[in-house]
Amino acid sequence: MKLGYETETVEFKKSTGELKEGVISISSMLNKHGEAVLYFGVKNDGSVIGQQIGDSTLRDVSQAIANHIKPQVIPTISIELIEDKNVIKISAVGKDTPYSAYGKYYVRSADEDRELLPAQLKKLIHDTVYKDKIVEIKSNKRDLTFKQLKLLFLEQGIAINEKEFEENAGLKLPDGSFNLMAELLADKNDISIKTVMFSGTNKNQIIRRNEYGFKSLISAMDQVLSYMEALNDTKVEMGNHQREEQKLFDFPSFKEAWQNACLHTKWEQLNPPAVYIFADRIEIISTGGLPSGLTEDEFFRGISRPVNTKLQKIFGQLGYVEQTGHGVPLIVTNYGKWAFSISENFINVTIPFNHELVLATEQSFTTASDKNLRIGEEPAFLTRPDSWALPERLNDAQKKIIEILINNPYATLEKLSLQSGFSVSYVRKVLDALRSKKIVERVGANKNGYWKVKKSVTIK
Repeated sequence: MKLGYETETVEFKKSTGELKEGVISISSMLNKHGEAVLYFGVKNDGSVIGQQIGDSTLRDVSQAIANHIKPQVIPTISIELIEDKNVIKISAVGKDTPYSAYGKYYVRSADEDRELLPAQLKKLIHDTVYKDKIVEIKSNKRDLTFKQLKLLFLEQGIAINEKEFEENAGLKLPDGSFNLMAELLADKNDISIKTVMFSGTNKNQIIRRNEYGFKSLISAMDQVLSYMEALNDTKVEMGNHQREEQKLFDFPSFKEAWQNACLHTKWEQLNPPAVYIFADRIEIISTGGLPSGLTEDEFFRGISRPVNTKLQKIFGQLGYVEQTGHGVPLIVTNYGKWAFSISENFINVTIPFNHELVLATEQSFTTASDKNLRIGEEPAFLTRPDSWALPERLNDAQKKIIEILINNPYATLEKLSLQSGFSVSYVRKVLDALRSKKIVERVGANKNGYWKVKKSVTIK
């Protein structure tokens, strides 16, 4: 009996005497296709000759793979009985290319393992870093429709071919099944997109949760924008008791942050972006951190490196994004770099409400069950007292920290240190002094809280 032929994902070795060569083949196949099958006890032509198996044979195979393939893969190793002969089968999958074996890099070509030249290795790394994963991941949905997406294309004057639309838009895999991007853009899906409203400045009490998902990502994104735009159109009462229209936040900045979150989220993690609305701010959360290879400095300078290239192309065709990179600089201009909290797995954009306002209105931040407000009551707003000059007993360092906190209540110790030029330990001492004078106080937890200047101050 023959097991077939060696291919770009299947390799035969006569015995574990060729263990090193087998390990190289695994890395080579993973680099080419992300999957590998290796048999010990089979000749090159597929003839089964059997593999002698001792007490440590499987352990030796496992340790060779663990010790010599980097990054590490966890294979499935089993003994199979074929024609009364034992063979060892190793199966491995991995997407963390490039994989090295014994310090070198290989790629599969037909049934051969070829060492990569420097230029080839550079290309493999580039293709891995900028891989458009959502078009490669298979959706578990088979009956997806795209009426909304097609209509949007037609509204932009873009002709579509009904028969070829799904392939032309990049919604299918080579085997004809739908990919994850198709699921995102389909008329119906299982992806939940929410805005959540809290009663105060932390997440202790939810007073409203709006669901906009389970439909095309573009439709859900638009609905969130419409809701937030309506929330922003609020009549307010200023400290001088005069009535006038005042926006709670800069809507273009929110729009850029929200559209970027929808576009650049690493959707393969199946953790959609969200909008959290507090009494004093909005937070837009997206998963995945910065795109691979993009530094924070480049990010703040507006350099764009799309996470989902084909999704960005569709957004661009439909007029939702421009590749000018002006979104982040716009937010920085309006709110400073401190509006962004960037970690390995998340980007959090914080847009504070108008500093003159603390909203406490049934229309936007409470429910009919709130004991302090009744439906139909006028919105109520709290304002800061009139400005007052800093007393002479405050030193220059204290004045500088207060000035920073007025402009950025969410500043961390590190950011206060960076902007003021003082050490973190000295900033902490300054804050302790200001707190003892009851000029500033910390509101909320260390991680999500902010600094409140109890009296509005004028820095002279």
